[in-house]
Amino acid sequence: MMLRCRLLHSRVRARVPHRARAVLLVLSLAGLGSTACSMAAAGQPPPPRPSAARLHPPASASSVLAGGTTTAAAEAVRTLFASSPVLVAADANSRPALATAAADALRVHAPVLLASQLPRGGAISIASIAQREARALHPLAVLAVGLSTKALSATLRGIRVTASLAKLPATKAPPPLTKVALLVRQGDASAKASAVTATAQAAGVSVVAVRGYDPRADPAAIAALSAARPAQVLALGAAFGPAVQLAGRVAAAEAGEQLPGGGQVLFPQHRIVALYGHPGAPVLGALGEQGLAASIARARRLAARYRSLSNVPVVPAFEIIASVAQGADAPEGGTYSYLTPVADLRPWVDRATHAGLYVILDLQAGRADLLAQAKLYRKLLELPDVGLAIDPEWKLMPHQLPLQQIGSVTSSQVNAVANWLSAVTARDHLPQKLLVLHQFRLSMISDEQGLNTSHDDLAIVIHMDGQGTPAMKQQTWDAVTAAAPAHVYFGWKNFLTKDHPMLTPSQTMARRSPPDMVSYQ
Repeated sequence: MMLRCRLLHSRVRARVPHRARAVLLVLSLAGLGSTACSMAAAGQPPPPRPSAARLHPPASASSVLAGGTTTAAAEAVRTLFASSPVLVAADANSRPALATAAADALRVHAPVLLASQLPRGGAISIASIAQREARALHPLAVLAVGLSTKALSATLRGIRVTASLAKLPATKAPPPLTKVALLVRQGDASAKASAVTATAQAAGVSVVAVRGYDPRADPAAIAALSAARPAQVLALGAAFGPAVQLAGRVAAAEAGEQLPGGGQVLFPQHRIVALYGHPGAPVLGALGEQGLAASIARARRLAARYRSLSNVPVVPAFEIIASVAQGADAPEGGTYSYLTPVADLRPWVDRATHAGLYVILDLQAGRADLLAQAKLYRKLLELPDVGLAIDPEWKLMPHQLPLQQIGSVTSSQVNAVANWLSAVTARDHLPQKLLVLHQFRLSMISDEQGLNTSHDDLAIVIHMDGQGTPAMKQQTWDAVTAAAPAHVYFGWKNFLTKDHPMLTPSQTMARRSPPDMVSYQ
């Protein structure tokens, strides 16, 4: 600006006689001109440059905005903005005002707070937290949308309030928070969602719409989080929380591994139909009646028969007996349980999962410790689509022998396995993992109500393992489901030779609550 003034002054001096130059100088100093030259000469500041908000990422890796409408909107502002030259205040009870405020916030790169206008232009009802956030941002101006500027000015004393975009100071976009994501429930059209989403977008935050409240259950949300890999995540609504649970779910979603049928949550988003047995041993079940390729094809055919009966994807599966109960003492000594080597199971697991099947490793532990046996198969259980089953029928007390009684497990034994399996799943950010408990007598799981069913990383299935006539099986089903603790799912087994007659798929599904897992032995 000063350079232009000097150039102009020198040009004028070159053309104007000496006596006239003095007059021009006097006029300039007197402030009669309106050029940028006169402003610079008088020491006035140049026109203000556009200013930008100052942002900061959330303090925590995961945060849940769980408050009410105005509180959650203010909390989003506090979490993302340190200061802002402009603030948008909108009427929380007006859909047109909310839509306008959201659009205006993007235009002026400003956050949104919510207030309520009392009838006939009366006073503004604005939460104290919102007033605090408004002042903490040190705005030069507040844009009132759907609110009386007079009433809002009375609430926000000392802050200029206008209803005109043209009267706001010039602003520019701040450096975006590209490593932050906001999760909102898909289809949420509430005032809270509108304001929080607009604030997040003004801060350059990625907004991920989630079908429901668990990002692991939505394949599209998993894909979005896996691509973005945010360092911090906000979620709108208490149903997304608590924050520790949200962090685990987001970590799994970011890892990106999905189950057969899509997503990372087993039930009720999927139904599993499994072929049960041991490779190469027809006497132990249908899985051993044919080779690997033929077993995959057979499992797929079984699952296909349920597709028209299910409102969720039907996933074919293998349930492989990994540790096999023995009538005589096993080589391991004293366990009466044969441990199939991991190397022998690996081809079946790899080929099946590659073909889109889920795999369950079944433990018939004999006198062995359940947790110790489970840990022997850790390398396979670390795969995203491999789960675990416990068969209490074959779990023996130290003095018991196989085939002389029906075995049992305690809830504490099962909980030890569940705690370990959940930790493996969480550590490796895996999809939810299946834990099946076979049962056809209530005595097979002692203190059943003591089972820990709270693991977010596990889906626990109580599997009705009874055989016989349809009436007998229904009676067993009723007893098993009635005695089960809360937050479990249920399975049903069909015996190809021991059921009289074996139920058809439509008959199998004809329960008040159809089984989430069906297996064939």
